Amino acid sequence: MPRAESRIELKADPSLRLGAAPTKGGAVPAKGRRRAKAKAAMAGARRRWGARFLRWSIALAIWVAIGAAGFAAWLALDLPDTAQLAEPRQGPSIVVTSADGAVITRLGGIVGRPLAYDDIDPDLIAAVLAIEDRRFFDHGGVDLFGLLRATAANVAAGRVVQGGSTITQQLAKNLFLGPERTFARKARELMLALWLEHTFDKRSILAIYLNRVYFGAGAYGIDAAAQSYFDRSAGDLTVAQAAMLAGLLKAPTRYAPTSDLPAAQTRAALVLDAMAETGAITAAAAREAKAAPAEPAAVRSTGTGGRYFADWVLDDLGGYVGPDRGDVVVVTTLDARFQAAAEGALTEELARNGADLRMSQGALVVLAPDGAVLAMVGGRDYQASQFNRATQARRQPGSAFKLFVFAAALEARLRPTSRFTDAPVSIAGFAPRNYDDRYFGEVTLAEALARSLNSVTLQVAQQVGIDRVIDVARRFGVAGSLRRDLSLVLGSSEVSLLELTAAYAVLPNDGRAVLPYGITEVRDPRGHVLYARGGSGGGVALEARARADLINMLTGVVTFGTGTAAAVPWPVAGKTGTSEDYRDAWFVGFTRDLVAGVWVGNDDNAAMAKVTGGGAPARVFARFMTAAMADRPAQPLLDAMPVDEPPAEPDAQPFDDLIGDLMEGLGLDESAAPANDRFETSGDR
Repeated sequence: MPRAESRIELKADPSLRLGAAPTKGGAVPAKGRRRAKAKAAMAGARRRWGARFLRWSIALAIWVAIGAAGFAAWLALDLPDTAQLAEPRQGPSIVVTSADGAVITRLGGIVGRPLAYDDIDPDLIAAVLAIEDRRFFDHGGVDLFGLLRATAANVAAGRVVQGGSTITQQLAKNLFLGPERTFARKARELMLALWLEHTFDKRSILAIYLNRVYFGAGAYGIDAAAQSYFDRSAGDLTVAQAAMLAGLLKAPTRYAPTSDLPAAQTRAALVLDAMAETGAITAAAAREAKAAPAEPAAVRSTGTGGRYFADWVLDDLGGYVGPDRGDVVVVTTLDARFQAAAEGALTEELARNGADLRMSQGALVVLAPDGAVLAMVGGRDYQASQFNRATQARRQPGSAFKLFVFAAALEARLRPTSRFTDAPVSIAGFAPRNYDDRYFGEVTLAEALARSLNSVTLQVAQQVGIDRVIDVARRFGVAGSLRRDLSLVLGSSEVSLLELTAAYAVLPNDGRAVLPYGITEVRDPRGHVLYARGGSGGGVALEARARADLINMLTGVVTFGTGTAAAVPWPVAGKTGTSEDYRDAWFVGFTRDLVAGVWVGNDDNAAMAKVTGGGAPARVFARFMTAAMADRPAQPLLDAMPVDEPPAEPDAQPFDDLIGDLMEGLGLDESAAPANDRFETSGDR
């Protein structure tokens, strides 16, 4: 009984519950002991986890330190030589200018000379700091206050309206990083910014930044920007100009004053307000600058047609300064005023008459007598087609080739007064006809050239021989293939417009051969001359008496012959040319100091609507010369005729006796005659 009572008592004892107070007499109930043991176990577990966390934290910190050190070492591999950081760099660039300094084209970025901090206008420095990084001289490369301010502004606006990057961070990005928006790139930017701050002083960092940053319109660096936009040094700017340049840094392409001047001026006004807020200028000075905003220097444009000329020049640039030239400025012979006049003359003719006359293209070249190319229009629209019809196209010159036939005749001591009979002629089935089948009977040599008479041209070639004609063409600079058959003397062999125009330049160039050229000087951005033209041209291509006679004969082309539409109020001479079926029409002429060649036609060689050299090309020539010569006095083509007289002229061979031995005189047999019986109709009216 007692044992049973004891068992019941123990089982019912409330002191066995966990956490129960000890029973009377100090004994710890079983439940309390279990609670104590559990608490001890939990405390031990916490201590073990704490130890493990500490060990893992230490290990992680070590690995992070190792990783950071490795990342920093990897970044260091990409760091350039610090001595070269101040140099503006954007790969090789080429600037092509006209003779008076107008920029024709830029390839690559244009860079200026590196400037030290003290060489930069203080207003520009103040403007850049006011709009880009007001705490630049106070932070260590990363501006926490700036980041917080930008974040607050962006949250309030609901979009990104401010950036928190410092100038040092922007420099790090420009020097080493790309434009991608990733966490890794941002981390590198921050580390590189700290490295820059450790390596350079503040003034140097700002100077490097301004020498490297892009300012739009192809200008890299503050010197290039100041020169490009305002034609002045970056050390001598007005407050308004400084504000405009500083405003470009946010979006250089959008705010470039050469592309959107109102946007650039609006942005500059914000910069001026920021300068006033920072105390860099007074509020009155800001108002004054906004009232007279900056404008870019007057742009001297050569027009889009100057690009044809630039392409031609650049094709030969490597031969002047080599392939590893670096940045260069190429000074050319192009005259911006003549270029504009040439473009206007050709464009007006094609716009007025192109559709009706079925002529879709044209080209015009203007040379100085020594071969300097003063203007070049290689087609109707450079943007639509970069094919240069002045230099790359080779077309049949028609009667414009007769220059060489009649020059050879004068060398052979025929005279302008030598007489021939103009009548139909057929040789071995080759029967070229005059324009409209019109014949003039007995004519002089001068009249035959002026009226572009085909039958007389063949008679002249008979007397001098075709080999002599070819020799004269070579001496005048025709380098292409020349057909040694009857059609040659009527212009069947193809030439380029530049080649033919240079041949005519022999006459105003005192009879000396002409090599067309477009480059006078090549220099690096610091002004060191890498190449300067020093050539004196070719040798004598035509003796003085023959030259004088030929100039006078070509004057007749304009005064009463096929080229009367080319007449201008100045002494002028030239020659028309029209190829078979009106596929090509030419006029090449000259004054005392300008030579111009014009071609019109179609790229697909389609026939025009009876367009002759005396029509559209002559009108283009006259229109150009009228504009180009407007401020020049009239000068005779010749100062005086040479005093040396040639031997007495030979009697012209009677026409009835000519046909039988014409082939023999030309040095040809019947197989040399063209297969067709109508090659060219003169067609020059």
